[in-house]
Amino acid sequence: MSDSYDVIIIGSGAGGGTLAYRLADTGLRVLLLERGGYLPREKANWDTKAVFIDNRYKTTEAWLDGRGKPFHPGTHYNVGGNTKLYGAALLRLRERDFEDLQHFDGLSPAWPIRYADLADYYTEAEYLYAVHGERGVDPTEPPCAVPYPYPAVPHEPRIQQLHDDWQKLGLRPFHVPLGVRLDPRRGHHSPCIRCNTCDGFPCLLDAKSDAQVTCVDPARSRGVTLLTNALVQRLETDPSGRAVTGVVVEHEGATQKLRADIVVVACGAVNSAALLLRSANDRHPHGLANKSGVVGRHYMCHNNSAVLAISRHPNPTVFQKTIALNDFYFGADDSAFPLGHISMVGKSDRLLLESGAPKFAPGLVLEKMASHAIDFWLTSEDLPRRDNRVTLTPDGQIQLTYSPNNTEAHDRLLRKLKAMMAKIACEDHTFLDATLYLGKKIPLAGVAHQCGTVRFGTDPTNTALDVNCKAHDVDNLYVVDSSFFPSSAAVNPALTIMANALRVGDHLRQRLRVDSMHEVRQ
Repeated sequence: MSDSYDVIIIGSGAGGGTLAYRLADTGLRVLLLERGGYLPREKANWDTKAVFIDNRYKTTEAWLDGRGKPFHPGTHYNVGGNTKLYGAALLRLRERDFEDLQHFDGLSPAWPIRYADLADYYTEAEYLYAVHGERGVDPTEPPCAVPYPYPAVPHEPRIQQLHDDWQKLGLRPFHVPLGVRLDPRRGHHSPCIRCNTCDGFPCLLDAKSDAQVTCVDPARSRGVTLLTNALVQRLETDPSGRAVTGVVVEHEGATQKLRADIVVVACGAVNSAALLLRSANDRHPHGLANKSGVVGRHYMCHNNSAVLAISRHPNPTVFQKTIALNDFYFGADDSAFPLGHISMVGKSDRLLLESGAPKFAPGLVLEKMASHAIDFWLTSEDLPRRDNRVTLTPDGQIQLTYSPNNTEAHDRLLRKLKAMMAKIACEDHTFLDATLYLGKKIPLAGVAHQCGTVRFGTDPTNTALDVNCKAHDVDNLYVVDSSFFPSSAAVNPALTIMANALRVGDHLRQRLRVDSMHEVRQ
C-alpha cells in the first residue's frame, strides 16, 4: 500500500461508502478506511437469537452514559457500517424540516441549505440505492417530478387491511420508500425474496441496498482502495493547524501514518466527534474543527418507540415494513406542534418478545401474542441541546450524555396511534381493548439515528462545518455522516446522509478539478 492519497475517507457506511462511490472512476487515489471487516455471510444472519439476543454483529466495546455507567451501544463496525443491519427505510426530509420549526419544547433550527439544494441529490440517491416507492401519496412529501426507480413494495393482506381501515378513518397512509433489490420483472430470480429477516438483520442474499453492496464493492472495482480492520486513532495537523497532514491508523497490530490532500471523517455522529476530540493538539486544544466549542454537542437520536398492537385476528405477514403514516408529522387537530412519523418494523417473533418478557411468561403465550401482533415504529423529533453531547474521559473512553426532550410530542403520537386502532376496533372488532399494547422507548444504546455532533452552518462561532461540510478551522477536513445535521427531523436520516455525500462529492470533484462527472445509471 501507498502511504499517500488524494482523498482518505474514514468510515464506509451511508456517508463514507456513498462518497467513495462518487469519487470512483475519477483517477483520484482514494483510500477508504474501515475499522471492521466484511460482515460474514452465514446462516446466523437470519437467526433472531444470534442477531438480537446474542448481539453477534454489534460492537463489544463499552461507552459510558452521563452518570458514568457503562453500556454497549447498538452500533456495528463492518464494511457498510450500520446500513448492513438497517431497515432500509429511505425517506427524504420534508421541505419544512429545512426551516425553523416550532415544537413543544422549543425551536428546531433551520439548515444553512434548503430542500431545493438537496432535491436532485435525493433523486440520485434513490436511484443509486434502488428505492421502491410511490409519489404523490404521502401528504407531507416534498416536491419531486421524477418517479421512484421501482414501484412500491406491495402490502401483504393483513397490512393492506390496515391501510384500508386507516383510509376509512380519513387518514392518508402510504408505502414506505424501501431500498431493497426487489425486481418483479425477474420473478424467482429477484435478489430480494421478501423474507421476515430484513429489518435489523444482515441480508444473507445481499438483497438489501446497503452501503457495502451498493457503493463500496462497486467503488473498489472502479479504483477505490479499501483497507479493513483499520482503526484511526487520531488526525495530525501541520504546525499552523490549518491542514490535516497525518491519519494515524492501527492496522494488524502496527501503527502507521497515512497522508492525503483531503481527509473525510464518516465514522458516525458519536465516533466522528470522538475522533475530532481525540485529535486535539497545541493549535486545536479542544479538538479539531472545534474553535466554536460545538464538536460533540447537540447530539440527537430521535424519540423512538417500538409498539405492538395485539389483534384478535392472526397476522401472518412475512414482510411487514411496507406502510407508513405522516398525517400527524406537522401537527394534528388538537396540536399546533409536530408529533411525528408512524411506520412499521419487521415482524416480531417469540424470541424477540421473550427477550423483554418476565421470566415466568410461558413460551406458548408469547408465541400466540407474536402471531397476532402488528408491529409499529414511532419517530418524533428531538431538539439539539448543547448539553446532550459526546465527550471523552481522561483515558479516552466515549461518554454519551443525553436527556430526552420534546417527549410530549412523542406521547401524543402514541395516543394518536391507540385512538386510531380503537376506532377500527369499534367498527370491525379486529383489535382488543387499548390496554393490550406492548411497547418501549428506545434507550440510549439505540444509536441508529444518531446525528448532530459536528453541525454545519454559515457562522463559525456556533458551527463546526461550512455549507460544504468542510471544517471552518481546517482547510482539508470534511465530515459526511449524520454529524452535520443541525436538526433531526422525524424520519430516518439515512437517505439524507447519502444525498449529502453525493453533494459533497461533487464539491470535492470541483475542488480537485476532476473533469469527468460520474452519472448514476438509471
